[in-house]
Amino acid sequence: MRIRTAAVATTAAAGALAALTAVPAQAAEYTSALKVRGIQYDAPGSDSNRCSGGNTHQEYLTIKNYSSTKTVNLKGYFVEDAAGNWFEFTANHYLQPGDYVKLRGGNGSDSDKNNVVYRDNCNFMWNNTGDTIYLYKPSGSRADVHSYTRSNDPDRNGYITFHK
Repeated sequence: MRIRTAAVATTAAAGALAALTAVPAQAAEYTSALKVRGIQYDAPGSDSNRCSGGNTHQEYLTIKNYSSTKTVNLKGYFVEDAAGNWFEFTANHYLQPGDYVKLRGGNGSDSDKNNVVYRDNCNFMWNNTGDTIYLYKPSGSRADVHSYTRSNDPDRNGYITFHK
C-alpha cells in the first residue's frame, strides 16, 4: 500500500510541477509587447504570385507594439505559419510604443517611415481558408499566436483583427 501511495504522490507532484512550469510559459506568451494586430490573409483580387504584376504585396500581417513605454527592435523576431513557412526580421526596425509594422509579401523597400517590411518572396504565406500565425521573440520563445478560418471573418473582406 505504501508503494502505491508513494507512486501516486510522486505522480501528483510531477503533475503539479508540470502545471507550474506550463503556466509561466503560457502567460509569458501573452505578456509580450509585440502582438499580431491583424492579418490580410486574402489579398484583394485574383491571387497571383508573379513578382511582376501579382498581388502578393497586398497580403500582410500587422504587428503592433502594445507597450506604453518600451521601444522594441524587430530584429531577430520571426513569424511562422502552420506549415512551417517563416520570415525573420534580419534588419533593425524600431517600433515606438503604439507603433506597428505591416509585413507584406512580394518585393519592395522596407521603411520605418512607412511602417512596412517586405518578405522579398512573391509566394503567398497565409492560406485563404485558414492558418495559424506564430510570432516568436529573438530568444525563440513565443510572443503571440492566433489561428483563423474564413468563418472568423464576418464581413468576408479577407482581413481579421486580433488585438485592437
